[in-house]
Amino acid sequence: MGVTGERETGEGLAVTRFQGVLITEVPEDKADRAEILRSGRASEYDFYRMDLAGLDLAGLDLGNAKLVGCDLSGCDLSGARLVEADLRGCDLSGARLVGADLTGGCLSRSHLEGADFSGSVGVEMRVGFARYDAETQWADGFEWRKSGAIGPGASLAGAMLNTVELADADLSGANLMGAYLSGANLKGANLKGARLSGAALGKACLVGAFLKDARLGNVDLALTDCRGADFSGVELEIVESIAGADFYRAQNMSESLRSFLLGRSAAELNTRNSFTRRTTKESLLGGSP
Repeated sequence: MGVTGERETGEGLAVTRFQGVLITEVPEDKADRAEILRSGRASEYDFYRMDLAGLDLAGLDLGNAKLVGCDLSGCDLSGARLVEADLRGCDLSGARLVGADLTGGCLSRSHLEGADFSGSVGVEMRVGFARYDAETQWADGFEWRKSGAIGPGASLAGAMLNTVELADADLSGANLMGAYLSGANLKGANLKGARLSGAALGKACLVGAFLKDARLGNVDLALTDCRGADFSGVELEIVESIAGADFYRAQNMSESLRSFLLGRSAAELNTRNSFTRRTTKESLLGGSP
């Protein structure tokens, strides 16, 4: 059931009363939004999914601000107070957060590629499933590898990642042993040197993924779409299933790996991928459906 409410006006601003709670509506103009953020009253507003990209917000008090899904890319948040701020799903790529106070801040599922957290305070900062890259700079003492964030060198063993958008993610050198990636979108992902032993990859999309030197022991590849993936240096000795997997135009697959896969049971090799319409055997032999 949807939440019902009624609109009121006051002091030139529209507000909505939801179940007795007044929520001040944020103006459409980006400059006006910036003024609200600079006013020290940011916590009174809900900035859900608003465009705030490139704003200079350095040194501001944004404690308890509701910024879910906002575009904050390229913002200067140096020295800002973001205590208990809700930054879930934000785009903070290229943002500058040098010396910011992020104590208790929630940045889950946000984009942190190229963000600079150096000198910030945020030991309790929550970044589960946030995306970072090699350009992201973390504060000293923050254990980013074990934080649940997604990026190069991340420790994600056993993590449930099937609902996380991982297309083009940089997971080079990541520990994904036993991770649940069934049905995950890893299209174009960089998995160079990643440890994937025991991972559930059934029905995952690995189209164009870079798997150079990845460890894939005892994985489930049933119905996995590996078209165009780069298998440089990848060898398999144990695999749970490849039934319906599509390896069409896989790059740099060794003959020993191809022979190993073609040596699987007829039942697996003759299973047709419902999406690509090829059998696993056809895909390994380069045939069309």
